[in-house]
Amino acid sequence: MTRLVVGLGNPGPEYEWTRHNVGFHALDRLALHEGTLFRHATDLRGTLLDGYDGPRAFRYAQCFDPAALLLKPETFMNRCGDVVAPVARFLAAPAEAILVVYDDIDLQPGVLRLRPHGGTGGHNGMASITDRLGSDRFPRLRVGIGRPATDAARHVLEKFDDEQREELLVTLAEASEAVLDWLLTGDIDRCMTRFHSRWTQGA
Repeated sequence: MTRLVVGLGNPGPEYEWTRHNVGFHALDRLALHEGTLFRHATDLRGTLLDGYDGPRAFRYAQCFDPAALLLKPETFMNRCGDVVAPVARFLAAPAEAILVVYDDIDLQPGVLRLRPHGGTGGHNGMASITDRLGSDRFPRLRVGIGRPATDAARHVLEKFDDEQREELLVTLAEASEAVLDWLLTGDIDRCMTRFHSRWTQGA
């Protein structure tokens, strides 16, 4: 069974290293570790998506051992389900084989939490995916970005400063390791036990 890992963010250089894009950057870190590159969906020949004729507003990278697809939707956050759902259907990936990585304002910066399923938590990207998949029974990895003092919409679109970005790189490496463990085992409960214990000790 091919697994699908989705990182959430907004496309374009103006959104690079904003809080809303930590899902993109977590997948970038994983792709670097696995020695694979992200490509735009203009050419899918010879890949896991060969023959796919759905929406192509995404970038993807292919992992081979185990077989997996890393996906970064480029539809903007509130429409990412328009890409995720058709790709998942083409891969015949059930909900439990889809892991979504995204930012969470309800977690302190640097805090990571794995869950086998759950609600949207008010996150527009998760709401879009849940709606288009018709299910919320997919695993997710939440990356804490902290709650703002005032405007949440403004907060998630602000860029990390240099110090915050250095700290985030450590968090992204930990997130990448957790995703890779899930790809290798497919056991979200095992991953939760292993990594939550480690992350709590490091807190």
